[in-house]
Amino acid sequence: MPKYFTLPSSLEPYKGIGDPRAHIKKFQSMMFFNGPKNEPVLCRAFPTYLDGAALLWFSKLPEGSISSFEELARSFIDYFAAARIYVHGSDYLGTIRQGPQESLKDYLTRFADATMEIPDLDPAVHLHAIKAGLKPEKFREIIAVTKPRTLEEFRERAAGQIEIEELREAEKADRRQPRKEESRTIRSGDNEDTRKAFKLTPKFDNYTRFNTKRERIIKEILNAKIIKPPVRAGNYQDQ
Repeated sequence: MPKYFTLPSSLEPYKGIGDPRAHIKKFQSMMFFNGPKNEPVLCRAFPTYLDGAALLWFSKLPEGSISSFEELARSFIDYFAAARIYVHGSDYLGTIRQGPQESLKDYLTRFADATMEIPDLDPAVHLHAIKAGLKPEKFREIIAVTKPRTLEEFRERAAGQIEIEELREAEKADRRQPRKEESRTIRSGDNEDTRKAFKLTPKFDNYTRFNTKRERIIKEILNAKIIKPPVRAGNYQDQ
C-alpha cells in the first residue's frame, strides 16, 4: 500500500444484498481521495468492504483470474446482479406508516433505515413520503400548515416535537412512581395505624371478684411462700 494511503471508514461492507453497481461506484469515489487510480491498490482494498456472501465469493475467485480492477468489478456486478431485486424502489416509502403507539423518533428511525436501501432517492419524493406517513395527530397538522420545503426544515420541526414527546414520557414515568418521601410517609402511617389498632384481649370471659384488696392478697401469698418472689433487676447473675 502507498505510504499515505487511508481506507475509507464510512463505506458499509456489501453483504450480497442490494445493488452491486452502486457499491462499486461508492468504493471508487471514496478511493479517489487517495490519489490517481492505482489498480493494485483498488484490488487489494476492495475485499475490505465485503462481508457475508460477498466476501465468500471473493475468497473463491481462482488465483490469477483477475488482472485489473475493471475486470474484478465486472465479475462482481455480474455475480450479484440478481441481488438488485431486493432493493426497494421509492414507491416502497409510500407503504411506511407511523404506528398508533409509535413515537415520532422511532418512526423517523425506521423510515431512515428504509431509505438506505433505495439508491438515488429524490429528496422531494423522500420528503413527501415521510410527511404522508405521519399518524393523524397535532404534529401532522403543524407540518400541513408550515409546509416545510426541504428535509432539513422538516427535521428541525421534528426535533422539537421529539423533545416534547420525550418530556411527556418522563413526566408520566414520574407520576407512576411515588416519591421516596411520600412512600416513607405512607409506610410510617400504616405502622402507626397498626400500633393503634393492637389491643390486649382477656384470656377468659368471666373472672371471680375479690372481696379483699390486691395488695393484701399478694402480701399473704408472699408470706406463705406459695410462689417465689421475682428477682430484682440486675441480680440475675448473682443467683
